[in-house]
Amino acid sequence: MADVFDVIVVGGGPGGYVCAIRAAQLGLKTALVERDRLGGICLNWGCIPTKALLRSSEIWHLMHRLGEFGFSADNFKFDLGKIVERSRNVSQQLSNGVAFLMKKHKIAVIAGEAKLTGKGKLAVTKDGKTDEFAAKNIVLATGARARTFPGMEPDGKLVWTYREAMVPPAFPKSLLVVGSGAIGIEFASFFRTLGAEVTVVEVLDRVLPVEDEEISTLAAKAFAKQGMKIRTSTTVEKLEKGADSVTATLKAKDGKSETLTVDRVILAVGIVGNFENIGLEAAGVKVDRTHVTVNEWGETGASGIWAIGDLVGAPWLAHKAMHEGVIVAERIAGVKGVHPLDVSKVPGCTYCWPQIASVGMTEAKAKADGRKIKVGRFPFIGNGKAIALGDADGLVKTVFDADTGELLGAHMIGAEVTELIHGYTIARSLEATEAELGSTIFPHPTLSEMLHEAVLDADKKALHI
Repeated sequence: MADVFDVIVVGGGPGGYVCAIRAAQLGLKTALVERDRLGGICLNWGCIPTKALLRSSEIWHLMHRLGEFGFSADNFKFDLGKIVERSRNVSQQLSNGVAFLMKKHKIAVIAGEAKLTGKGKLAVTKDGKTDEFAAKNIVLATGARARTFPGMEPDGKLVWTYREAMVPPAFPKSLLVVGSGAIGIEFASFFRTLGAEVTVVEVLDRVLPVEDEEISTLAAKAFAKQGMKIRTSTTVEKLEKGADSVTATLKAKDGKSETLTVDRVILAVGIVGNFENIGLEAAGVKVDRTHVTVNEWGETGASGIWAIGDLVGAPWLAHKAMHEGVIVAERIAGVKGVHPLDVSKVPGCTYCWPQIASVGMTEAKAKADGRKIKVGRFPFIGNGKAIALGDADGLVKTVFDADTGELLGAHMIGAEVTELIHGYTIARSLEATEAELGSTIFPHPTLSEMLHEAVLDADKKALHI
């Protein structure tokens, strides 16, 4: 007799484990299936361990600025092995934390690979042994993996994905990063700050192409100042592997080609959903370009089967997956007043140096939508806390509807902006207007004052520029 649950969640990443926790909180008998480590890619090979690596590079950067703060030291060096070890320890600590949460909420954790075998039925296989389970509701949260292209397949030695880039056995003196989205730029920033020669190739006409164009331009200037080489409107034609190096042929939009030899290549050209071998076709679940098709509630159209997170598409962010997990659990439990996800209220963060964060429409998107807009800007150089920190390069930008005062979007570049963007995210969730934000009191001296000033500037009322 198969074990029977109210909810079985397939995949123990942020979306999956949060969905399982919320379902259990609501009194549903819940199980979670995970084939590898609890926490998924985010906790084990993505969001968290990369931030630990980037923290080490930030410290290295500050060590080279000691004189500005009245200190001096000589002959300091970094130990790559210890940097990587700390990153892995941070990851392990959080994965263990998820295991604790599963026990706390009495969620059955089932190790193995899951496959839909019929209405409300799931087979889980591990080490050649298969067990059968049943549930009224099955939530698919299998995530995604790095995209690859023919002729550019990662080999784990010379051509890396994020996994190999996170645990390098030795420090590469030179790197080619293919793709300038958040993943590519974060690794480019980490290795460049520690001293590697880094070239970033982007097929589109600017780095961080999903960001507001003004922020993207400022980011490109900051990266170039750091010594990073940026090649936009450029494709990688081929990679030729040597004994311990790779020669890349790059082709620009104007047709000109160049070759570049580097120690290692990092591929960061997007992701594809993990949709294979889980019985989707037989269950009647539709897949579009590797992503499961769902409605605004996470329903797949197949009775009792739901899907969330990276598996269902952009934005490919852990916090978006978590939010979807809560929505699905509450819909299953019949909670009243649940709202579907509004992706325009999902913030995006890139943890390079300088940091970048945004929410809502870019200026260009607002104009393209036919909105009459007002734009406010406030530079970090006008903020006392930023100057005191020694991080006075950056910008906070707001985009408002000129007629209604609605905050359409906000975009930032500079120190700790990933810790500031939530202010505007809350404002969008509460439908706060320009007038309400402008009359809000922000503490002094803080970086958050710039959020206020960027609102005031939309009406030319900024006080410190």
